[in-house]
Amino acid sequence: MHQHTPNTIPSIIEQLTALVPARMPQLTEVAADLHAHPEIRFTEVRAAALLSSALDDAGFAVTRGFAGLDTAFVARWSTPDAQPGDTTIAVFCEYDALEEIGHACGHNIIAAAGLGAGLLIMDFLTVSPVPANLIVIGSPGEEGAAGKVPMIEAGVLDGVDLAIMIHPGPSNSVDGTTLSRVALDIDFHGKSSHAAAAPALGRNALDAATLSLTAIGLLRQQLTDDVRIHTIITNGGDAPNIIPEHTAMRAFVRAADREHLLNDVLPRVHACFEGAAIATGTSVTAIENTPRYDALRSNPVLVSLAEEAYLAVGREINPDPDVAGSTDMGNVSQLVPAIHPIIELEAGVAPHTRAFAAAAAGEYATSAIQDGSVILAATAIAAFRDRGIVDEATRQFDGER
Repeated sequence: MHQHTPNTIPSIIEQLTALVPARMPQLTEVAADLHAHPEIRFTEVRAAALLSSALDDAGFAVTRGFAGLDTAFVARWSTPDAQPGDTTIAVFCEYDALEEIGHACGHNIIAAAGLGAGLLIMDFLTVSPVPANLIVIGSPGEEGAAGKVPMIEAGVLDGVDLAIMIHPGPSNSVDGTTLSRVALDIDFHGKSSHAAAAPALGRNALDAATLSLTAIGLLRQQLTDDVRIHTIITNGGDAPNIIPEHTAMRAFVRAADREHLLNDVLPRVHACFEGAAIATGTSVTAIENTPRYDALRSNPVLVSLAEEAYLAVGREINPDPDVAGSTDMGNVSQLVPAIHPIIELEAGVAPHTRAFAAAAAGEYATSAIQDGSVILAATAIAAFRDRGIVDEATRQFDGER
């Protein structure tokens, strides 16, 4: 732990705390508005407008519709003496909701905390300037569509030294990881017939889907513990008295290691679909229509800073973070030093549940937004003030590749 000098995390947080009250009403209002108007992937029109307008009003230069995504934005702010080669830090916001259960992953809190971090960093460096380039990135479609990937391909990380964001969860953890993930859209094609009068003439695509699910269930017995496979049937036929000639499924296949996922697990999952098609006399296609998610790499230098910040705001860190699901922040973390810590919203309440959706607008939401904003801001300010932090984070990152 560093001594309590002006450039250390506790001192930075002490100064940030004085700036928080002026920003919190806006941040809580943003989080509440997003929660009341949930928008799923790539339809986040209201959320993107709300966030980008707030940054625009604060003095950021905002580019909307980045990478051809209507609901993506990039907001830039620099201190007056900053040059292109000076430290550049990106803060990511997410704001898409889940189907049916709204903000059950707490992206309204992610958005508010990311916005808050950007505004607090600007406020802090306006009073105590050092050369700094700050980017607040609005990345849509994290839930299931990997919206950060087209943004990466369009150059959103060009010149970025460090990338940070914070996510609500059931406990506080900083040094976590996530699973690599592939999404498959599966279509079985058979032959329709009258299910009672002429069943022998049909080839049942729903039977193929059912058989593939059984095969996957049996396959799980021979997979490593980190592997996760989840499927839904999105089209199961048209009427009970018509043998289904087409069924559609969507599957997520995950594993901790990308190479293991792609070279071992995924071919065996494909074999489940292909075998089911052979057994039922149908045909099958299984296509990746969504970019792949990479596993998260938490940079140890940034982890150390963030851990100090958690302790400084009075949050105890869970020493054994659970492996989470998947996030396209993992793709970011494979390209630049990054962190994606988890901040406790309500103890023991798991994301992607109706209880978590309620918590995202409940009694603990304000403290998660405030502490999340301060933690991210302090981490970034420490790096802006000390180029050695950036250099060491980069060395650690390069050494792990």
